[in-house]
Amino acid sequence: MSLQITIDPAAPDAPYEQLRAQIAEQARGGGLPTGYKLPTVRGLAEELGLAANTVAKAYRALESDGVIETRGRHGTFVAAAGDAAAREISAAAQTYAQRARRLGLDRDAALAAVGDALRAVYG
Repeated sequence: MSLQITIDPAAPDAPYEQLRAQIAEQARGGGLPTGYKLPTVRGLAEELGLAANTVAKAYRALESDGVIETRGRHGTFVAAAGDAAAREISAAAQTYAQRARRLGLDRDAALAAVGDALRAVYG
């Protein structure tokens, strides 16, 4: 099992976003198990023909999302993302529900807004 990344220079998404999305998908889909050691920023940048800052930006976003964790000099590893993702989305949903109520929306209007947003993002 290894990291499989393909960067398409003609794609509408920026290279760092393509990298972030592919690592997240592989980690959450089980292709990269919890504890899998990712390449160094410089190593992956060289391998993919990207700037080191591009890979670093993707790694920062993944760490912020709870998909990976950096252990200092020991490297960067796939984290147990399921728990972190569930906690983060639950907190976001709670914040949304409280905000919708403060704005005076009823439950149906709040749910409709969420449905619209999900359709816009997921298709």
